[in-house]
Amino acid sequence: MTECKVKTSDGVYSPFDRDKLCTSLSEICVSRHLENVDIADGVSKIQSGLPDEISIDQLVNLIAEVFASMTTIHYEYSKLASVVLSKLLHKKVNSKFSENFKTIHHHEYSNPNRKKKSLFSDDVYKSVMENADIIDKAIVHERDFDIDYFGFRTLEHSYLIVLEGLIHETPQYLFMRVALGIHYNNIDLAIETYELMSQKYFIHASPTLFNSGMKNPFLSSCFLLAMKDDSIDGIYKTLYDTAMISKASGGVGLHISNIRANGTYINGSNGISSGIVPMLQTFNATARYVDQGGNKRPGAFCVYLEPWHADIFQFLDLRKNHGKDEMRTRDLFLALWISDLFMQKVERNEEWCLFSEDMAPELSNCYGEKFNNLYAKYEQEKRFIKRVNARKLWHAVLVAQTETGNPFLLYKDRCNEMSNQKNLGVIKSSNLCCEIIEYSSPEETAVCNLASLALPTFINNGAFNFEKLHTVAKIVVRNLDRVIDVNEYPLENCKKSNLKNRPIGLGVQGLADTFFKLGFPFDSENAKKLNIQIFETIYHAALEQSSELAIENGKYASYEGSPISKGRLQFDLWGVEPSSLWKWDSLRCKIRENGVRNSLLVALMPTASTSQIFGFNECFEPITSNIYIRRVLSGEHQVVNKYLVDDLMKLDLWNIEMKNKIISNDGSIQNIDNIPDNIKELYKTVWEISQRVLIDLSADRAPFIDQSQSMNLFMSDVTFSKLTSMHFYAWRKGLKTGMYYLRTKAAASAIKFSLSPIVSRNKRKMKTIDNVVSKFQKVTQAVDQSSDDETDNSSYNIFSKSAISCNLSDPENCDSCSA
Repeated sequence: MTECKVKTSDGVYSPFDRDKLCTSLSEICVSRHLENVDIADGVSKIQSGLPDEISIDQLVNLIAEVFASMTTIHYEYSKLASVVLSKLLHKKVNSKFSENFKTIHHHEYSNPNRKKKSLFSDDVYKSVMENADIIDKAIVHERDFDIDYFGFRTLEHSYLIVLEGLIHETPQYLFMRVALGIHYNNIDLAIETYELMSQKYFIHASPTLFNSGMKNPFLSSCFLLAMKDDSIDGIYKTLYDTAMISKASGGVGLHISNIRANGTYINGSNGISSGIVPMLQTFNATARYVDQGGNKRPGAFCVYLEPWHADIFQFLDLRKNHGKDEMRTRDLFLALWISDLFMQKVERNEEWCLFSEDMAPELSNCYGEKFNNLYAKYEQEKRFIKRVNARKLWHAVLVAQTETGNPFLLYKDRCNEMSNQKNLGVIKSSNLCCEIIEYSSPEETAVCNLASLALPTFINNGAFNFEKLHTVAKIVVRNLDRVIDVNEYPLENCKKSNLKNRPIGLGVQGLADTFFKLGFPFDSENAKKLNIQIFETIYHAALEQSSELAIENGKYASYEGSPISKGRLQFDLWGVEPSSLWKWDSLRCKIRENGVRNSLLVALMPTASTSQIFGFNECFEPITSNIYIRRVLSGEHQVVNKYLVDDLMKLDLWNIEMKNKIISNDGSIQNIDNIPDNIKELYKTVWEISQRVLIDLSADRAPFIDQSQSMNLFMSDVTFSKLTSMHFYAWRKGLKTGMYYLRTKAAASAIKFSLSPIVSRNKRKMKTIDNVVSKFQKVTQAVDQSSDDETDNSSYNIFSKSAISCNLSDPENCDSCSA
């Protein structure tokens, strides 16, 4: 074999030195306590595929990819791969944050036609320069090594600052930039925020990570728009608003029930309306064209419609893969804003009327008894366009969900009855991810700023630290309130709404990891109790901090008349008594005296992207598999359940044969004989947990969540009866969001590729490694090439191309508002 020559950064060639590489990697393993990595095996695989020439950068990326491809042997391979990449990045970026900040701020572009414009806010830059020594000393570079390979690639692909194709920021520098962008010259608070983020206690949402500290700090995640008017002028003004919001990294929730239906009369032109479908195609094109934050992620709009609208059947077909393209909008997400009356009509198998609001006004402007009375009046007056059997429409909803995962289901009456913003008016939609419940109107576009608490980090010595959770939650609330003030808004009506109502969304990630670390099966009584305690703690902390902020800065402007101004907290609206874990009576007194700074506080969003950064499972969901391949914009990444690996190693059960048994069982351990029952119970996948458990856990914590929850439902072998049962159970439990995505499991048998004898398996493993290294014989660029598919962020099992998918272009990630 021809000897490979390695080209250094100064252009000098030297022969590849296997011993030197082994020594360097061994030193990393010792310093990071990585005891389950076979350095020699990995280096042999690297060496077997080396080209004749390779640059240092290419070699480092090759080393990282080869070791990352061995993650299913043990998760420590992923950690080693990440440290290798981090060390390379540290060599390229200035070791002092302040100097690196200055370099980026004064960057001279090589392209003379590019307008010279500094990236950073002048105020933030000034603060960094004035406090350089303090800030530089606060940075702990080694914490970058706590991020695994998947997390590092996610940061590298979407979050770290890139100038002319080169990364100019480390993860620690990102966290510090975000902290300074929120707190400016309050260095103590900035360092406090940096410390908590860098130690994985919490993380701000993606738009805040993208834009904090920048010249244009668009930090908000979620925007809720009202269709301004049922007219060309109103429609296109709304379309402009959606484009401006998407440009500013925001995801959009839009309610359109006030748009007249197909075939109805148009006074101005003496013509006939073509309904909502052609209109939505213009929004679909805008979502495709105006991506979020300048190609950081695709534009994302979710359209809300009430099921009494006469175009409802065409609406339900919009995302289907079959049918005429002119009747489809496959880049929009769809959601139903459902009244209790409709659910009751389905339950009783009664007729359901379909209206157009130009003929039956105000149906979208009321809820509860008022809606029921108005509906009955219009039905009696025969103002409906047609009547259908309610179950026929329900059947169409189920068909759409099984084919596309949409529409999402939210319950209009519950969202309004349980809202602390009910004094503002009727709430008509949620956001893209179905967890933000806020009032919007033609004059006010609702906005929400998000962050998530990383629950596993709060476990100390085998116990959950509620005091620490309470302390950190208060800090995050203060941060999010500060974001409202430092934020730049894409539109004036966004700023007006956010400054008046000051809602925030505090969420979580890693609930499944928390249960694993504590040894609580998802469906156990211990998990049920801890679930309630966690969210009671978060809600208490959020209210306490908001009340303290009200003392400092005053109550939010629309406070008077709200339920909380009348002494009614979220759990009061639910008729639930909190536990004695926290002193609620004294907090009530504080709120009665001082009010609160924020109208809404807690919202459980999907956290796909930021969970990847921290290496935890998303939001409050169970795992989908114990071994799988995650396909996202940064590429394909092998993932193995590290907690299961640790437990099996303690029992001396983890080896290559065990790994392949899990793969052959589709990521499940339930049918593997020599695994103890308590381990099987703990590591059930979501497909092995009753959906009733997921709904019950959501309902148990709901009295402490004043917005809502992005609750996915999971189903293998979908039947309409099962799906109907799930939906009605969630509705009867009083959930605001009945379902975000429907995740379905492929009915076909998974392709098993790891069942052959060890010799053949090793050959196959070498072929996988060859696929990694062969790229270096064909290209001269760095190994890390992101996926060309900008829309398919699915989670795929390692043993099947679609074993866990819901047939959506974006089934696993909420890229708009993942916190």
